[in-house]
Amino acid sequence: MIPVEDIQPREASVQTGFSVVPVDTEDEQTKLLFMEAFIQNNRVPNIIQLMSYHPDYLDCFLKTQHYLLHEDGPLPFDYRHYISIMACGRHQCSYLIKLQAQEFLLHGGNPEWLKGIDYVPQKLKDFLEINKILAHRPWLITKEHIEKLIAGKNRWSLSELTHALILCTHFHALSTFVFGCGLNDEIDFQNGHTFSSNHVDNDDSYSSDSSSLSDSANNSDEEGGLSALMARMKELTERKEEELTIEERLKDFAKVESQSAEITTSQKIPSPRADILRYVEDPNFTYKDFAKRDSVTEIPSFRAQDYSWEEHGFSLANRLYNEIGTLLDDKFNMAYNLTYYTMGNNTQVDTSSFRKAIWSYIHCMYGIRHDDYNYGEVNQLLERNLKAYIKTVTCYPERLTKKDYDGVMKEFKHSEKVHVNLMLLEARMQAELLYALRAVMKYMT
Repeated sequence: MIPVEDIQPREASVQTGFSVVPVDTEDEQTKLLFMEAFIQNNRVPNIIQLMSYHPDYLDCFLKTQHYLLHEDGPLPFDYRHYISIMACGRHQCSYLIKLQAQEFLLHGGNPEWLKGIDYVPQKLKDFLEINKILAHRPWLITKEHIEKLIAGKNRWSLSELTHALILCTHFHALSTFVFGCGLNDEIDFQNGHTFSSNHVDNDDSYSSDSSSLSDSANNSDEEGGLSALMARMKELTERKEEELTIEERLKDFAKVESQSAEITTSQKIPSPRADILRYVEDPNFTYKDFAKRDSVTEIPSFRAQDYSWEEHGFSLANRLYNEIGTLLDDKFNMAYNLTYYTMGNNTQVDTSSFRKAIWSYIHCMYGIRHDDYNYGEVNQLLERNLKAYIKTVTCYPERLTKKDYDGVMKEFKHSEKVHVNLMLLEARMQAELLYALRAVMKYMT
């Protein structure tokens, strides 16, 4: 095994124009994490170097991903990596597809499977539908989807299915991080993309009537920028919490939900490449605003108090796939609570309300309502262009442009932008997982 010190250091660039933490860092905690990553991946990927701006989070991430992909578990190793490829295909994330394809072959996977989903066993083909729904409209998942896989001819065990569902949510969400931070492919990859070349320098890719952040970026100065945001955060922290009725909270939730539906992303959708399409069924199936779902009565808002991660999902995950719930819980909590009490060049800043607003807004876009949260704070703390960025990264990451990235959080440090993208990753993953595990629970009962 080559020691991490022998890897040639380089400033691995990203298409947004910044650099990641180099492998020859002097920070001892980060150096140890790079060694762990190298043992797991036979490389220190760019994505790990980027996450290492937040080493405490990276520690949780590496433990969880290693457990999902490499430790004892219900699924065989080739299935794990192929399901990961299928999951990344939903968002056209060639960067992660290439990494997982290499891992698939290293773990004895059949090279024929890499020709596409037409060449895989029927058991994996049966999983394509739930992967598709989970990636884009998880509120459509029902116990019938679970039953179809459990009771089918090529039946899945509950433990296998739980493992597969968690893998999917992990790689769907990880794809958003790759695009959100504009990661370049590894140095030994060719022809990859994150921000596609026709988007980076082409202002024509933005529709004139689009409300995406590319069009609303100019609003940031009008809304006051970082100093105004900090003032609003301080006001919320010092103000006595409002005693809102359930009806008032529902009204605020519905307002944020409908406003999110009004925010559109870039109208120019990148065409999937053939080497990605081979892993995708129904590529035209994408996110549809929860507020515009076909049947409001049949698909009500997901009330978190009725099925929460802490009270329900955590224990079910651990029951069906030993220890994974604990690892996920640590990772969720780390991303949610992580703070250095800084914002831009300011110190001693309580960012808890800002972090909670981001997490709650993402859950809102997926129809998840927290009755104990005042959704009025979302509109107070998240400017429209930041909401558009969050929506694009979370729901349509493959559409993100460099102009989008440059137009938000202009006064934030690079590491703080990475932190925001980590929250987007984890909040989305948790939202998907809640729908998936609730469907499993309904099947079991």
